[in-house]
Amino acid sequence: MKVGYLGPSGSFTHNVAVKAFPKADRIPFANITEVIKSYEEGLVDYAIIPVENSIEGSVHETLDYLFHQTDISAIAEVIQPIKQQLLATAQDKPVGKIFSHPQAIAQGKKYIKSHYPHAQIEVTASTAYAARFIAEHPDKPYAAIAPVAAAKEYDLEIIGKDIQEIDENYTRFWVLGHEPYVFDLIKDTQKISLALTLPDNLPGALYKALSVFAWRGLDLTKIESRPLKTALGEYFFIVDVDNSNHDLVTFALEELRVLGITYNVMGMYDVYCL
Repeated sequence: MKVGYLGPSGSFTHNVAVKAFPKADRIPFANITEVIKSYEEGLVDYAIIPVENSIEGSVHETLDYLFHQTDISAIAEVIQPIKQQLLATAQDKPVGKIFSHPQAIAQGKKYIKSHYPHAQIEVTASTAYAARFIAEHPDKPYAAIAPVAAAKEYDLEIIGKDIQEIDENYTRFWVLGHEPYVFDLIKDTQKISLALTLPDNLPGALYKALSVFAWRGLDLTKIESRPLKTALGEYFFIVDVDNSNHDLVTFALEELRVLGITYNVMGMYDVYCL
C-alpha cells in the first residue's frame, strides 16, 4: 500500500502518515496539489493533506482544489497538535534569514520579531523543506521553523523551542481515498463536510441552508465562504456538521435538495486524534 503526503520527511504531514499508516510505503510530494494529483493518477492508494490550522485557519490550496478541480472525498480526519521549533545547524550561529511554510511563519511571527527582528523571511512549500534546505547550507546564516521531527531527520539544533504564539495549536489533516481504512488511533467523533452552492433567486438562501441543521439540533463545527471563481461576490460555503446522528443528517441533506441548494460532500469521516 502506498500513501502520499506533503513532504519531505520530517514534516507534520509526514508524522501523521507515520502514525496513521505505520506499515505503508510513504511517498513525499512537493506541494499539496501534487499530493492530491498523485492520488487522482493512481500513484498512491491514500493521500494525506492539511486542511485547517486552529490559528491560521483553512488551507485554501486544499479546499479550492478539492472543490474546483476534482471529485475526491475525505475518508478520515486526523488532528495533530502543532509545536513549532526554530532550527539551525549550530546553536551559536547568526540568523540572517528564516525559512518556513507561510502558516508556520505566521504562528511564530511574534517570536521572530522579538528575537530576530532583522531576519529576512523566505517562504517554502513545507516546514520540512525549510529544514532540509538549511541543513544543505551549513555555512549560511539560515534558520528554519519546523517540527522536532525535522530536527532529528536533518541533524539540526533547536535554537528556539515551541515558538508558536498560542499553545492550543492544532492542525486538521484529511486522508483521501475510496476504500475505508481501520486506523489504530484514538477516535473522537464523526463529521460530514459539505460545500454548499446557493441559488441566486432564493432570498435568505444561506439562512435557510443553515436552518436545516439548526432546527434539528445538528452542531456545525465550521462555516467558511470561498470564491466560486465565476464572478465577483459569488461564493460557495464549506460547512462541517457533526455526523453522530446519521438519520438527522440525511433528513437535513434531503431538505437542502428540496430548497434547491446544491451541495457536494467533501468528506464523511471519523475524526482521530494523535
